[in-house]
Amino acid sequence: MFKQKPLSFHDKAHLASQASLAAHEQGKFWEYHDELFAHQDQIDRAGLEKHAETLKLNMAKFKSALDSGKFKAQVDAEAAVGDKVGAGGTPTFFVNGNKLVGAQPVDAFKKLIDAELAKKK
Repeated sequence: MFKQKPLSFHDKAHLASQASLAAHEQGKFWEYHDELFAHQDQIDRAGLEKHAETLKLNMAKFKSALDSGKFKAQVDAEAAVGDKVGAGGTPTFFVNGNKLVGAQPVDAFKKLIDAELAKKK
């Protein structure tokens, strides 16, 4: 599961989170996510729209979602869940309640998952 957690010190993060949900509404969440992370220097409004155009999203629908704040409450609610479970930074991962914070190597996930699977045996 993926939840939005725009950090307060990133002034463009909240709108970028809303934009990713607007892309999700059109079936392109992960593609949009990848665009954002590939072009982190382009997350102002113009950049968000450029990424949507690159993915051939319905631009009227996309812009309307951003203009209306359609996904603002959802982003706020998802961020509140992150706060509640102690996800203070991004990315934060949980595997059966075990927290991994920050970019982690695959081996860190493998070790944790293998340990959790061993508990089931």
